Amino acid sequence: MMVFRFKPDFSYQPTEQEQAAMKEQWGGFIGNIAISEKLVSTYQLGFEGKQIHSNSSVVDGMLISEEQVMGGNMVEKANSLEEASELAKGCPILKMGGTVEIRTIR
Repeated sequence: MMVFRFKPDFSYQPTEQEQAAMKEQWGGFIGNIAISEKLVSTYQLGFEGKQIHSNSSVVDGMLISEEQVMGGNMVEKANSLEEASELAKGCPILKMGGTVEIRTIR
């Protein structure tokens, strides 16, 4: 699984052209993995959410850890973490200063 994280900038709203370019980059990235028959699923997360803590308290918003939020994930077929890492190197989130975490799933 690839987990996508980035540092949100709530003071900046990308232009329509920037959004279209990013959508095209993500489409190409996901499309290439799908064409290679390695895509299982992918999800983009929204910006609304709630956090439920162990004492049952509820806080509005998403978790920001080390100034980053989780933006989504992708489950792909790979024979090793190294292969998955190579696939992740083409991820558009990296161009935004974000990170891709590679994790095994069971």
